[in-house]
Amino acid sequence: MTDDREEIRGDLEAGEDRLLDPEAREDEQELDITLRPRWITEFIGQDRIREHLEIFITAARERRESLDHVILSGPPGLGKTTLAVIIANEMGVSCKQSSGPALERAGDLASILTNLEPGDVLFIDEIHRLNRVVEEVLYPAMEDFKLDIVVGKGPAARSIRLDLPPFTLVGATTRAGLLTSPLRDRFGVQSRLDYYNQVEIKAIIQRSARILGVEIDDGGAQELARRSRGTPRIANRLLRRVRDYAQVRAGGTITYEVGCEALALFEVDGMGLDKVDKMILHAIIEKFGGGPVGVNTLAVSVGEEIDTIEEVYEPYLLQIGFMQRTPRGRIATESAYRHLGMGKESGETLF
Repeated sequence: MTDDREEIRGDLEAGEDRLLDPEAREDEQELDITLRPRWITEFIGQDRIREHLEIFITAARERRESLDHVILSGPPGLGKTTLAVIIANEMGVSCKQSSGPALERAGDLASILTNLEPGDVLFIDEIHRLNRVVEEVLYPAMEDFKLDIVVGKGPAARSIRLDLPPFTLVGATTRAGLLTSPLRDRFGVQSRLDYYNQVEIKAIIQRSARILGVEIDDGGAQELARRSRGTPRIANRLLRRVRDYAQVRAGGTITYEVGCEALALFEVDGMGLDKVDKMILHAIIEKFGGGPVGVNTLAVSVGEEIDTIEEVYEPYLLQIGFMQRTPRGRIATESAYRHLGMGKESGETLF
């Protein structure tokens, strides 16, 4: 059995670097890592989820056990990856990261599982996009910490069951409804992250500004928070861009006036809508009479991917009441017409 395990490890190790992909999301890696909180006490917002995790982590540490498997759902940019790293830090273990689309074959997942240390956290982003064959390998791994591997081909093939060290799987998804019931039911901790309020976003911006060494007054932080769509990732991105503007054109300090000027230049309006948000609303109103229009047609008309519209732009437009989803398609609401300054009957600009 030992020889078999070593043989399998050697065969699988070659693909591990590609799967764990430490350079994924290069636009975030260098700066966002420094801005992300590393401990649960540093995490701002999501109070109920934070309280639950504190209890579960403390209990697991006291029992000297690995934390139960955790599924985190919600729109992009709310802190799912950050929470996975925090869980690993609080448990005093390593966090290995991958994503659903990267795990194409059962062997890809096996290469990671067989290299975990006891108690490690395995974070799988976009877990709803796991291949069904790969997902089935996860079932015994999550429940019994066992891994079934088929060695060889044809009549000489044999199945080997390997023991895995206890580990914690943290899955993240923006589409919880696409998770299969067998997979969802194997997560002992199921949490949904919601958009942050302006007070929480303002606190995040002020914390990030301190880390970056940026001077920002109360009015500047409030204005950035108001236009950040309740999303920390967007708040930090806007802060970095407004910091650049302030450095070049305003002496380096972010005030309310500087924030307004910078965000106007970057085409982010008072509700946090950017150019693509407005393209989507204008397309529904001007090209399709206010809707309903199917998401496939809408995606083609604005030149965006369907998944991008559904996962990045729609959630916020739905939350602020600018769009409705109906069985027949997407509809622009009266609030959207008013915000764009357009008449509902004809779609004409009012001012």
